[in-house]
Amino acid sequence: MKINGNEIRPGNVIEHNGGLWAAIKTAHVKPGKGGAFAQVELKNLIDGTKLNERFRASETVERVRLEQNDYQFLYAEGEMLVFMDTGTYEQLELQKDFVGDRAAFLQDGMMVTVESHEDKPIGIKLPDQVVLTIVEADPVVKGQTAASSYKPAVMDNGIRVMVPPFIEAGEKILVDTNEITYLRRAD
Repeated sequence: MKINGNEIRPGNVIEHNGGLWAAIKTAHVKPGKGGAFAQVELKNLIDGTKLNERFRASETVERVRLEQNDYQFLYAEGEMLVFMDTGTYEQLELQKDFVGDRAAFLQDGMMVTVESHEDKPIGIKLPDQVVLTIVEADPVVKGQTAASSYKPAVMDNGIRVMVPPFIEAGEKILVDTNEITYLRRAD
Protein backbone atom coordinates (compact mmCIF):
# COMPACT_ATOMS: atom_id res chain seq x y z
CA MET A 1 0.00 0.00 0.00
CA LYS A 2 1.52 3.34 -1.05
CA ILE A 3 1.34 6.30 1.33
CA ASN A 4 2.66 9.86 1.09
CA GLY A 5 5.87 10.71 2.94
CA ASN A 6 4.03 13.03 5.36
CA GLU A 7 1.62 10.22 6.40
CA ILE A 8 4.31 8.08 8.05
CA ARG A 9 3.50 7.55 11.74
CA PRO A 10 5.53 5.90 14.54
CA GLY A 11 5.00 2.15 14.41
CA ASN A 12 4.49 2.06 10.62
CA VAL A 13 6.68 -0.40 8.72
CA ILE A 14 7.87 0.79 5.31
CA GLU A 15 9.97 -0.61 2.49
CA HIS A 16 12.91 1.75 1.93
CA ASN A 17 16.31 1.29 0.23
CA GLY A 18 15.52 -2.39 -0.34
CA GLY A 19 14.90 -3.18 3.35
CA LEU A 20 12.12 -3.21 5.95
CA TRP A 21 12.18 -0.23 8.33
CA ALA A 22 10.00 0.64 11.32
CA ALA A 23 9.29 4.31 11.99
CA ILE A 24 10.28 5.12 15.57
CA LYS A 25 9.88 8.91 15.69
CA THR A 26 8.39 11.36 13.23
CA ALA A 27 8.57 15.15 13.24
CA HIS A 28 6.83 17.36 10.70
CA VAL A 29 8.97 20.36 9.71
CA LYS A 30 7.67 23.44 7.91
CA PRO A 31 10.70 25.57 7.06
CA GLY A 32 10.22 29.22 6.11
CA LYS A 33 11.63 28.55 2.69
CA GLY A 34 10.83 25.44 0.65
CA GLY A 35 8.24 22.72 1.09
CA ALA A 36 7.27 20.92 4.28
CA PHE A 37 8.73 17.50 5.03
CA ALA A 38 8.62 14.74 7.61
CA GLN A 39 11.85 13.96 9.50
CA VAL A 40 11.58 10.24 10.30
CA GLU A 41 13.82 8.09 12.51
CA LEU A 42 13.82 4.56 11.08
CA LYS A 43 15.04 1.27 12.54
CA ASN A 44 15.91 -1.67 10.30
CA LEU A 45 13.84 -4.70 11.32
CA ILE A 46 16.44 -7.21 10.15
CA ASP A 47 19.76 -5.91 11.51
CA GLY A 48 18.64 -3.18 13.95
CA THR A 49 20.54 -0.27 12.33
CA LYS A 50 19.03 3.21 12.62
CA LEU A 51 18.62 5.89 9.98
CA ASN A 52 17.26 9.45 9.88
CA GLU A 53 15.47 10.24 6.64
CA ARG A 54 13.49 13.16 5.21
CA PHE A 55 10.31 12.46 3.29
CA ARG A 56 8.54 15.20 1.32
CA ALA A 57 4.74 15.16 1.03
CA SER A 58 5.07 14.56 -2.73
CA GLU A 59 7.13 11.36 -2.23
CA THR A 60 5.36 8.03 -1.87
CA VAL A 61 6.64 5.08 0.13
CA GLU A 62 5.45 1.48 0.30
CA ARG A 63 3.80 0.71 3.65
CA VAL A 64 4.19 -2.94 4.62
CA ARG A 65 1.57 -4.84 6.57
CA LEU A 66 3.05 -7.40 8.91
CA GLU A 67 1.23 -10.62 9.66
CA GLN A 68 0.70 -11.08 13.39
CA ASN A 69 0.19 -14.59 14.69
CA ASP A 70 -0.25 -15.75 18.27
CA TYR A 71 2.11 -18.48 19.40
CA GLN A 72 2.48 -20.34 22.68
CA PHE A 73 5.97 -20.74 24.15
CA LEU A 74 6.72 -24.45 24.67
CA TYR A 75 10.38 -24.85 25.71
CA ALA A 76 13.98 -23.82 25.15
CA GLU A 77 16.35 -26.30 23.53
CA GLY A 78 19.98 -25.12 23.52
CA GLU A 79 20.08 -21.83 21.62
CA MET A 80 16.62 -22.39 20.11
CA LEU A 81 13.22 -21.38 21.50
CA VAL A 82 10.25 -23.48 20.39
CA PHE A 83 6.80 -21.92 19.91
CA MET A 84 3.53 -23.46 18.73
CA ASP A 85 0.73 -21.90 16.68
CA THR A 86 -2.34 -22.68 18.80
CA GLY A 87 -4.62 -22.83 15.74
CA THR A 88 -2.62 -25.15 13.47
CA TYR A 89 -0.35 -26.80 16.10
CA GLU A 90 2.58 -25.96 13.78
CA GLN A 91 5.86 -25.41 15.62
CA LEU A 92 8.22 -22.49 15.07
CA GLU A 93 11.84 -22.43 16.21
CA LEU A 94 13.58 -19.09 16.80
CA GLN A 95 17.13 -18.29 17.92
CA LYS A 96 17.50 -16.92 21.49
CA ASP A 97 19.32 -13.93 19.96
CA PHE A 98 16.17 -13.13 17.94
CA VAL A 99 14.24 -12.52 21.18
CA GLY A 100 17.24 -10.91 22.90
CA ASP A 101 17.51 -10.19 26.64
CA ARG A 102 13.76 -10.57 27.08
CA ALA A 103 14.02 -14.34 26.40
CA ALA A 104 14.54 -14.73 30.17
CA PHE A 105 10.91 -13.64 30.69
CA LEU A 106 9.47 -16.49 28.64
CA GLN A 107 7.47 -18.91 30.78
CA ASP A 108 5.91 -22.29 29.88
CA GLY A 109 2.62 -21.76 28.09
CA MET A 110 3.10 -17.98 27.69
CA MET A 111 1.33 -16.47 24.67
CA VAL A 112 3.44 -14.22 22.41
CA THR A 113 2.76 -12.44 19.12
CA VAL A 114 5.19 -13.14 16.28
CA GLU A 115 5.29 -10.57 13.49
CA SER A 116 6.29 -11.90 10.10
CA HIS A 117 6.70 -10.61 6.56
CA GLU A 118 6.40 -13.04 3.67
CA ASP A 119 6.46 -15.95 6.19
CA LYS A 120 9.81 -14.79 7.66
CA PRO A 121 9.64 -13.85 11.40
CA ILE A 122 10.98 -10.33 11.98
CA GLY A 123 9.70 -9.45 15.45
CA ILE A 124 8.25 -10.87 18.64
CA LYS A 125 6.05 -9.22 21.22
CA LEU A 126 5.90 -10.59 24.76
CA PRO A 127 3.22 -9.69 27.30
CA ASP A 128 3.94 -6.22 28.75
CA GLN A 129 3.95 -7.56 32.33
CA VAL A 130 4.92 -10.86 33.93
CA VAL A 131 4.77 -12.17 37.50
CA LEU A 132 8.12 -13.36 38.89
CA THR A 133 9.37 -14.50 42.30
CA ILE A 134 12.21 -12.77 44.12
CA VAL A 135 14.89 -15.33 45.09
CA GLU A 136 17.43 -12.95 46.60
CA ALA A 137 17.02 -9.42 48.01
CA ASP A 138 19.43 -7.27 49.98
CA PRO A 139 18.39 -6.43 53.56
CA VAL A 140 16.99 -2.97 54.29
CA VAL A 141 19.56 -0.38 55.39
CA LYS A 142 18.21 1.53 58.41
CA GLY A 143 18.04 5.29 58.13
CA GLN A 144 17.48 5.50 54.37
CA THR A 145 14.41 7.35 53.18
CA ALA A 146 11.83 5.31 51.31
CA ALA A 147 11.91 7.64 48.29
CA SER A 148 15.49 6.93 47.24
CA SER A 149 16.21 3.54 48.74
CA TYR A 150 15.49 1.06 46.00
CA LYS A 151 17.62 -2.05 46.46
CA PRO A 152 18.81 -4.69 44.00
CA ALA A 153 17.00 -8.03 43.90
CA VAL A 154 17.42 -11.18 41.80
CA MET A 155 14.34 -12.81 40.30
CA ASP A 156 13.83 -16.53 39.64
CA ASN A 157 14.81 -16.06 35.97
CA GLY A 158 18.23 -14.69 37.02
CA ILE A 159 17.60 -11.05 36.04
CA ARG A 160 18.38 -8.26 38.52
CA VAL A 161 15.85 -5.50 39.12
CA MET A 162 15.64 -2.58 41.58
CA VAL A 163 12.81 -2.99 44.11
CA PRO A 164 11.48 -0.95 47.07
CA PRO A 165 12.86 -1.80 50.54
CA PHE A 166 9.72 -3.66 51.72
CA ILE A 167 10.13 -6.41 49.08
CA GLU A 168 11.66 -9.60 50.51
CA ALA A 169 12.93 -12.87 49.05
CA GLY A 170 10.07 -15.24 48.20
CA GLU A 171 7.60 -12.49 47.22
CA LYS A 172 5.96 -12.35 43.81
CA ILE A 173 6.25 -9.08 41.89
CA LEU A 174 4.93 -7.69 38.59
CA VAL A 175 7.73 -6.74 36.16
CA ASP A 176 7.57 -4.64 32.97
CA THR A 177 9.16 -6.78 30.22
CA ASN A 178 9.95 -3.81 27.96
CA GLU A 179 11.77 -1.63 30.50
CA ILE A 180 12.81 -4.52 32.82
CA THR A 181 11.58 -2.61 35.87
CA TYR A 182 9.58 -3.37 39.03
CA LEU A 183 5.92 -2.28 38.80
CA ARG A 184 4.23 -3.54 41.99
CA ARG A 185 3.59 -6.58 44.16
CA ALA A 186 1.67 -9.34 42.45
CA ASP A 187 -1.83 -10.04 43.78
